[in-house]
Amino acid sequence: MAPLKFCANISWLFTELPHFSQRIYAAASASFEAVEAAWLYESDLQELQRAKEATGVEVVLINTPPGDVNAGDLGLGAVPGREAEFRQGLDLALTYARALGCKRIHLMAGRVPLGSNRQAVVEEMEAVFVQNLNYAADILSKVGDLLRPTCEAQYAKILKAIQMKNSSCLSLSGHVQIAQVPCRNEPNSAGELNYRYLFNTLENHGYQGYIGCEYKPSGSTKEGLGWLKDYCTHSK
Repeated sequence: MAPLKFCANISWLFTELPHFSQRIYAAASASFEAVEAAWLYESDLQELQRAKEATGVEVVLINTPPGDVNAGDLGLGAVPGREAEFRQGLDLALTYARALGCKRIHLMAGRVPLGSNRQAVVEEMEAVFVQNLNYAADILSKVGDLLRPTCEAQYAKILKAIQMKNSSCLSLSGHVQIAQVPCRNEPNSAGELNYRYLFNTLENHGYQGYIGCEYKPSGSTKEGLGWLKDYCTHSK
């Protein structure tokens, strides 16, 4: 069995450093061959390109812009009335993805608007999501996979509703991310999940994609990478 591959989510790891370009260098120094990030759109794109080229690190995933985080936004893909902002955000994500050679974009669906009843708005939000996915499908198929923050049943329902020929750009389980539960710290920290078992399961199923380390270090990022060193030692 081939060993699993891990990438550093630099929105969560190496936050001791203020700039994403610095975190790319730090990830490379910690032996990561790939990174992913949530929202790096305030970073200078040329600096990110230089860091990527200097280190040889692959950028494997970025998210579409969240909207106004301070107002509670966490994506715009399914938010009624925000379609124009979604399209602008998609254009920005594509600019960064192309420049960084990133072939996977996580299209953020968004949250149920504050103060709304979920059951009352879910059909409208799904309809907006389908509309936005139809708009995005042809474009995203030229970049890479489109990841979806939905459950399987909802995914199947929405996918069936999409009238498009580029369904290959949609991915249900093309990427895995890890963190301990419930505190979202290192995989080997105290919690509910047995990551040795989960890693063995992924290996046995032949998972070949990257696993994103999207956790909150309990101390410094470097000090918390013992779990990764242990895995690499035992997988040889």
